Amino acid sequence: MNCSCGRRHVLFGGLAAGLLPGAVSAAGKPARIDVHHHVVPPVWVDAVKRAKLDNPPMTNWTPEKSLEDMDKAGVTTAMLSPMPPQVGFLPAAEAASVARASNEWTRKLADAHPGKFGVFAMLPMPNVDESLKEIAYAFDTLKVDGVGLMTSYGDKWLGYDEFAPVFQELNRRKAVVYTHPTNANCCVNVVRGVPDAAIDWGADTTRTIVNLIFSGASRKYADTSFIFSHGGGVLAAVAERLRIQMVSTPPYKGKFTREMVDRELKRFFYDTAQVANEVTIQAMAKLVGVSQILFGSDFPYRTEVEHVAGLRQRFSAVELAKIDSGNALRILPKRA
Repeated sequence: MNCSCGRRHVLFGGLAAGLLPGAVSAAGKPARIDVHHHVVPPVWVDAVKRAKLDNPPMTNWTPEKSLEDMDKAGVTTAMLSPMPPQVGFLPAAEAASVARASNEWTRKLADAHPGKFGVFAMLPMPNVDESLKEIAYAFDTLKVDGVGLMTSYGDKWLGYDEFAPVFQELNRRKAVVYTHPTNANCCVNVVRGVPDAAIDWGADTTRTIVNLIFSGASRKYADTSFIFSHGGGVLAAVAERLRIQMVSTPPYKGKFTREMVDRELKRFFYDTAQVANEVTIQAMAKLVGVSQILFGSDFPYRTEVEHVAGLRQRFSAVELAKIDSGNALRILPKRA
């Protein structure tokens, strides 16, 4: 089946099944873009296995499973992104080598399935010099859609000065920067019997958002389009502290206002992965507006179908059209 026939099959089959209200945009444009869809390049997963950092969803992933899940949910394009722990656990030279091979493999996969996959490149962070080289290669040679970063690296978050050269270059390129939470040095095995991903990953996403804003980095990198996973983590729960308490007390009193904080929060993008429920996603819609919400599934850890179902219960057809693809196309024009 050629690409155009496959697309028609997905769109009209999904509509007949009642899965895609509001998802179909103008002719020739994607019906649904999944911005939170992981890829497992062989060279990368081999390195992760050697470090004993692998898990079954990661090691069981195949391109065919992604395509099958996409077909069921009416997802036309999945933006393939690296998953934790990326390559921060490797020495700089090896991290650069694995990131390069992974990006090349992912580019070939996307080229083998035209229109089905986009690419968020892996950078060998926290190694700045190596990351700058990979940015140039990824954008200029591989023609990627953006980069995928962790929310923190050890004890450093994205707004830290140490990472300024990387973000200056990404900002110069007006890049899309997709982020995913991970374990920070501060917060591993905090509560006995509670996995880090259950609570601390959401907190780490919010830490990097807050750091970007109150360090002034997000204003410096105003041409960078940031995507934060899982609805911004715990952002909705702590937003009032940022908008009122932090701007009213030292050291930020007189330097930041509620309006300044809101401006940054409302320019970032947030995906729906693991938050397509009646509480979190609706809180985010009220906090930042539907215009900043992007469809995301966290595949292979969750399915796209269950996110479609969750969002369908909570948004109108017009709102769904924006979440499904309209908002993403504003920052990912190649996906049109």
